[in-house]
Amino acid sequence: MMLKALSNETRYNILKWLKHPEQHFGPHLHVPNHDDFKGGVCVGDIQENAGLAQSVVSNYLLMMQKAGLLESKRIGKWTYYRRNEKMIREFIEQLDKDL
Repeated sequence: MMLKALSNETRYNILKWLKHPEQHFGPHLHVPNHDDFKGGVCVGDIQENAGLAQSVVSNYLLMMQKAGLLESKRIGKWTYYRRNEKMIREFIEQLDKDL
């Protein structure tokens, strides 16, 4: 399922952008300081970078979350996403063993 999630250029780019959110989403605050969801980026910011409809980006993010590539957290009326580094590392290690 991870390979399928990464087979789309926009989904692949989203994962790359979220690796260094401070470089790709500007200097504004993405998650309130009092929260522990460091590195999280609001769906609207991701949608703006992708240049696609919010419904399309939301579906992409959900697919990536179900594949284990992303984690999400709802804060107030916004949903934030960040990379699931543990699962990404495990995926890369498995690819290295298998290929």
